[in-house]
Amino acid sequence: MPVPPVQKPPDTIVPVKPRQGIHLAINGEPYLHTGDPDMPLLWYLRDVLRLTGTRYGCDRRQCGACTILVDGKRALACERPMRTVAGKNLTTVEGLVGPDGALHELQQAWIDEDAVLCGYCQPGWLMAAADLLRQTPDPSDADINALPNLCRCGSQPRIRRAIHRAARQLRGSST
Repeated sequence: MPVPPVQKPPDTIVPVKPRQGIHLAINGEPYLHTGDPDMPLLWYLRDVLRLTGTRYGCDRRQCGACTILVDGKRALACERPMRTVAGKNLTTVEGLVGPDGALHELQQAWIDEDAVLCGYCQPGWLMAAADLLRQTPDPSDADINALPNLCRCGSQPRIRRAIHRAARQLRGSST
């Protein structure tokens, strides 16, 4: 078997120009979108990155199934073109899990309260609840009822209990 020749580095190295596009971070990971800047963020998440927890529900800003966090605040992925998230930090439902794989308090509360019926809207509810608890650590029923998310199965009473349970956990109390 012949020995391959020793490779010699070039005499000059010419750096490659940075690729143009939209830089953003999703669930703590950097991404560069080089496609259409008007592509809906929802399609980028689902079709390009295969982060399918963010759901398509209505495309009219009415159901909340596509709720994510943009720089920590609730946002709808269906209404945002990619150009609007340049330089932003996004969190999808997949990003709620801790780095060690531990469930977020909201996810555990959802399980404990059996909040999932059909489950389709649940990722959006989890993200809306995360934003609510960031703003209001001890939400009232009225605060929870004011969330704009829809559940067509009627799981709202269980969702409400789960949000209260997670709020208690996050505040460090058991009552």
